[in-house]
Amino acid sequence: MKTPIASIRALLQSQSTLVLATAGEDGLARSTPLFYLADDALRLYWFSSRSSLHSKHCARNPEATVAVFIPTSAWQNIEGVQMQGRISIVKDRARRQSIVRDYAERFQLGNLFTLALRRSALYCFVPAWVRYLHNSRHFGDKIELRLPESNEN
Repeated sequence: MKTPIASIRALLQSQSTLVLATAGEDGLARSTPLFYLADDALRLYWFSSRSSLHSKHCARNPEATVAVFIPTSAWQNIEGVQMQGRISIVKDRARRQSIVRDYAERFQLGNLFTLALRRSALYCFVPAWVRYLHNSRHFGDKIELRLPESNEN
């Protein structure tokens, strides 16, 4: 049987789209679907323009929430994660190049789109709290975890 972290890691690495929730200056929540990559430490990475609304929100307040789930039409099959954490921009050039390569490969982006990625900011979400839901075990089955802080970008 998988550990909770291994189950969360497997779910994050099997999906392609997260829902990012940020807060606007007016205090209202905004949500945005984004393609992402997940690493073994449960950090999530995506590319976005610094001028997009969610990027502006992250610059003002790096605290955010994320949801990732497996699409289903049956409640018994709901499986997903909710996470709270902090967002930062990846500045390490080697790490960024590695993620550009992996991201372009995973989403089968051509060279033209790779150029767009190079012009975009690379964001990293580091979760501090995770709730893993898995209704196939029983309705409302969940595990909540607090994760140690990580400053690696």
